[in-house]
Amino acid sequence: MHVTGLFDKEELKILKSLNFNFCLQCGKCTASCPVFLRTELNPRTLVRKTLYFVSQLKICPPLSISEISSVWACTTCSNCVIYCPRDVKPMDIILAFRTILIERGNVPSTISGALENIYKFGNPFGISSLKRAEWARDLSVKKASEESEVDLLYFVGCLTSYDNRARNIARSMVIILKNIGVNFSILAEDENCCGNEVYSLGERGLFEVVAEKNVKRFRQYKISKIITTCSHCFNTLKNRYKLENIEVQHSTQFLSDLIDKAEINFSKRIAKKIAFHDPCYLGKHNNIFEEPRKILENIPGVTLLELERSRKNSLCCGGGGGRTWYEVTGEISRPSEDRIKEAIDMGAEILAVACPFCLLELEDAVKRMGYENKLQVLDIVEVICRSLGGL
Repeated sequence: MHVTGLFDKEELKILKSLNFNFCLQCGKCTASCPVFLRTELNPRTLVRKTLYFVSQLKICPPLSISEISSVWACTTCSNCVIYCPRDVKPMDIILAFRTILIERGNVPSTISGALENIYKFGNPFGISSLKRAEWARDLSVKKASEESEVDLLYFVGCLTSYDNRARNIARSMVIILKNIGVNFSILAEDENCCGNEVYSLGERGLFEVVAEKNVKRFRQYKISKIITTCSHCFNTLKNRYKLENIEVQHSTQFLSDLIDKAEINFSKRIAKKIAFHDPCYLGKHNNIFEEPRKILENIPGVTLLELERSRKNSLCCGGGGGRTWYEVTGEISRPSEDRIKEAIDMGAEILAVACPFCLLELEDAVKRMGYENKLQVLDIVEVICRSLGGL
């Protein structure tokens, strides 16, 4: 079954707006894709066939349903964008097809369920917003709604608010901030999904809704600065919202600055070999590489290891682009398993991350592979908290 001729005018407008006319068909986008060898996703093929179709050149076969449906396997890691020598941005083509499929209602049920939950409940899990701050019930955290204005907001994010494992990231961050005497607040039940995965899945209309709701809260509570422990939240608040007069920092940037000012005093040695995994939305999307490493290097006892694939060449964990809510049919293995093997082979005892998506993906891989006694996955704020004598 093929789809040539089935695009309507609006869908063609979306495809024609993309800049892929200078594609050399070098294949670097496909070669760098972390899921190419595991799924049917082939960025080079999508670019080539879409280019020929939109240009109405009858010199190649049309796109098949399976080829278009393969876009759900994309992790939005941005490798294809980084390695393209002609700035074609294959990821934009993938997101455009996702938008078309969503508008047609041709969406995997788990993804449509997550999107519906975000619209109804403000989070992909369908849990009441009244439970969003349950993780903080014993930590005496101030709510933005109780303040006349907020100098510093900790934007927690959905995974970190609701997932039982990821909640420890939020708890660790709060303990760190309290330990060093930082005045901050959270939105609690007023916080809404940031919309990063909504945007990545192609649901632009819903993204506008959730972004507008959050921006309204930021203005309502006169927020001056936002920090977040989620690299996905950081990316969308920083780059998609275009906030005026509100500074946005990832927690590693914020804490690295405090180390420079000698405002963090580590009291406990962490005598471990730690490798840092660069999250795609922190590193590849936002070029933040040095701050997490500076933090780990300053923790007493830590031996920092550099993974073979790191920084711009970091291996994606496989959890971005909405894949947290979508099991790819026929996938041979997940990128997270390669990452765990790499960390173990180089002798790491702890694999540090700076994103709840990476934390959950990599920790699940450790369990699937039976390496619980060999490697521990921790968010970088959990490591800091331990060195401050916290959790």
